[in-house]
Amino acid sequence: MRIVVCTKETPDTAAKVEVSADGSVSWGDAPLVINPWDEYAVEEALQLKDRGASGITVLAAGTEVTRDALRHALAMGCDDAVLVDDPTLEQADTLLVSKALAAAVRKVDDVGIVLCGRTTTDGGSGLTPVQIGRWLGWSTLTYVSRVLAVDFAAGKITVERLLEEGRQVVESPLPVVISVVKEINEPRYPSFMGIRKAGKAEIPVWSAADLGLEGVAQVQWGAVSAPVTRDVQCEMITAVSVEEAADRLAEKLIADKVV
Repeated sequence: MRIVVCTKETPDTAAKVEVSADGSVSWGDAPLVINPWDEYAVEEALQLKDRGASGITVLAAGTEVTRDALRHALAMGCDDAVLVDDPTLEQADTLLVSKALAAAVRKVDDVGIVLCGRTTTDGGSGLTPVQIGRWLGWSTLTYVSRVLAVDFAAGKITVERLLEEGRQVVESPLPVVISVVKEINEPRYPSFMGIRKAGKAEIPVWSAADLGLEGVAQVQWGAVSAPVTRDVQCEMITAVSVEEAADRLAEKLIADKVV
């Protein structure tokens, strides 16, 4: 069985996102990188290949700038990559992106596991993995922190999910869609030879027509505006003792009707 990793490009986490007066969004000169959460998905795919998976395909829905994210995954060790690029997907929301990714997964032979990062550092909704599972009609396991066992021949997998209430062990038949959290592994750095190989790799492009998605509705986004800025003043409380400082702070909070 083959593994598919879904990824995308996101602005560097150190980028400062700004919204101009005309509603355009910019992050300056900051580079676009592979979504950091997806690196954990790639690493887990590589480890699952060592446990019996037949190969790894990395998928992304985007534009030409998305190729760098795909090449990063190839440099880490994925076998091949596919870019889904079509004008229909411009400004697409997670529902349309997930539909395109699910259609691309169907086009890859003998897929047993689809891996995704828990969320993305730009949109941050965490909806795409669940929506991919829904489009495919497969079980979806979210917040996976550990793959306890996998049997590709028998078609089943056992994972540990990291929840607010604790940890949950779940067994599921394959095929399955999995979203992973950062606790699952430590992503490896791409090797020099891996980077060279990824730079020469051919990355095919699939259109909406290739995936049978012709005639889908395009998303129309409303106006984008920056949050209203507020002037904030800070007043330092000085006192000779902690008790006196606490009393003065309490008086201030009561006077300002905070408490």
